[in-house]
Amino acid sequence: MKKMLTIREMRPEDAEAAAQIEAENFSRPWKVSGFLEAVQSANAVYFVAELDGVITGYAGMWTALDEGEITNVSVKASGWGNGIGRQLVETLLDAGKKAGVSSFYLEVRQSNERAISLYRSCGFEEAGIRKNFYEAPKEHAVVMCKR
Repeated sequence: MKKMLTIREMRPEDAEAAAQIEAENFSRPWKVSGFLEAVQSANAVYFVAELDGVITGYAGMWTALDEGEITNVSVKASGWGNGIGRQLVETLLDAGKKAGVSSFYLEVRQSNERAISLYRSCGFEEAGIRKNFYEAPKEHAVVMCKR
């Protein structure tokens, strides 16, 4: 049976689920308060992916003038390989374009080949390296840009 995937704007009551997914996937996760702050900011846009009504992923971006900084894209391991990350990124890009964003940026761990491949396939290009950007473990970040 095919599962039903819905992408919608994140609401304050989704912050707990987003923080749980964040903790599953990142060594230095955002807390619930970070998601609440983002959802309530006029300069941020956050989305959740619901698979059969269960929040399985989320993505967010902060905007300033014509630039968008993608801060988080994360999917529960149980949802990997279903195109959820791609749909979240494409939704962010569409929302950014509607808001007048012409340049999108993000950082990703150098070892996260799965994410780098996803971003490349969405039109992002590598723009540089931020040395020792990540902690626990220490690692360089690949800066990626889409114009």
